[in-house]
Amino acid sequence: MKQKLITLFLIALCGSIKAQDAINNNGNLQIHTGSSITGFGSFTNASSAVLVNNGSLYIRGNLSNDQASMSAGNGTLYLDGTSAQTVNGSQAFRTNNLETNNSAGFTLNNNLSVSGIHTFTSGMIASSSTPNYLVYEAGSSHTGSNDSRHSTGWVKKNGNTGFTFPVGDATYQRTAAISGLSASSEINCKYFTPTTNIYNLASPLVQVKANEYWQIDKVSGGTAQITLNWDHAKVPMDNIMLADILVAHYTGGNWTDAGGGTTATGNVTTTGSVTSSSVNTFSPFTLGYKSFPVPLKLVSFTAERRSGTSYLRWITENEENVDYFDVQRSYDANNFSSIGKVAARNSGSREHYHFEDQSPLRGFAWYRIRSVDIDGKFSHSRIVVVSETDLQSTSFVVLNPARTAITVFNKTGQEGLFDYRLFNSGGLMVTKGTVNMSSNGGAVLPLPLETASGIYILELRNDKTQFRQKVMVEK
Repeated sequence: MKQKLITLFLIALCGSIKAQDAINNNGNLQIHTGSSITGFGSFTNASSAVLVNNGSLYIRGNLSNDQASMSAGNGTLYLDGTSAQTVNGSQAFRTNNLETNNSAGFTLNNNLSVSGIHTFTSGMIASSSTPNYLVYEAGSSHTGSNDSRHSTGWVKKNGNTGFTFPVGDATYQRTAAISGLSASSEINCKYFTPTTNIYNLASPLVQVKANEYWQIDKVSGGTAQITLNWDHAKVPMDNIMLADILVAHYTGGNWTDAGGGTTATGNVTTTGSVTSSSVNTFSPFTLGYKSFPVPLKLVSFTAERRSGTSYLRWITENEENVDYFDVQRSYDANNFSSIGKVAARNSGSREHYHFEDQSPLRGFAWYRIRSVDIDGKFSHSRIVVVSETDLQSTSFVVLNPARTAITVFNKTGQEGLFDYRLFNSGGLMVTKGTVNMSSNGGAVLPLPLETASGIYILELRNDKTQFRQKVMVEK
């Protein structure tokens, strides 16, 4: 790419120039009101140079500044390249207004300072690990930031007015705000995941939000209030009473209460926010809880087989952050497979669900519900069992009820070894073994001493015969 040297470049009031080359300014470049320079490939402003932008400066390549005490001017800097752009140099590049419009994104290897309005149009803004900052001077603001365009690096705010930091992790924008500043301050912010040191807690905190936090540092200034927010659709929020949510501040080796228990507003299943008391020390901040999150409670789960269909029903309470219910079936009480999904409602109230399985059964079928949270965590319900009819009910005769042992009479006409297993009503195996049965003879299957009263399922099988039947145990 060609390099052009500008020693003195004065643009008339209504003039404009278009260029595609890389430009090195070693002179005095002034862009007057109403004038514009468009399409610079890259732009370097030397330490001996003077740049004053009162018009419009469009840069499609990299931007570098070594001029000390550069004037912000009254104009607008447009960073609108099509490949990734960097901001470099030894001195902050200052502009009044800024528009960032490059889907390939930007990296700050130097501070980029905005005195007026920053318009996010396209692209993420990252900062190098030095760190370098996207700086908003006193009185400045920004507009247009969202999940697809925000700062993934460090953001600095100067001044004494409230401000919302447009930070996030390139997937979601997760802002934090400051307000009620007691003096002109210099405050930095960056968003991080997951939260660190989550078990270091000072009373009254019993837990902190484990999946995100904001590093907010004060370089100079007075006190301020911190406002944090949650967005359940982006980063799952815990199921907490609003009155028990506050701003947690990591200081002195512990997450501590920074206040806000009476300021939380919103709904934990959607969005909300909480504002701290005035703080004069700054470091990591996240949401803190004065009570433990309430987990999903599966009130009941039942199954009934009628006319070739298994009717499954379950009831939940405190249902928050649940993505869906995975209905699973097994024919041996051990190996389960998914047969359907039911979307969770997450109303926070008691909910009733049902599912119908019209598949033909091979004797008995065991069912369970896998509750899957939005973050991928899951838990299982108890296991329930149904049967179309008893399998080969004439093969054996079982004496009911049983007490210390189950007595079985062989009607198969076969003799030899049979494997047996006994399951409780929840599908859990209580005992198993092998019994040698004579033709048209009987056998006694001992029960473990801890076997409780209730309905059980006995299974007997060999390579020719399979038998299942319900057994009543009475103690």
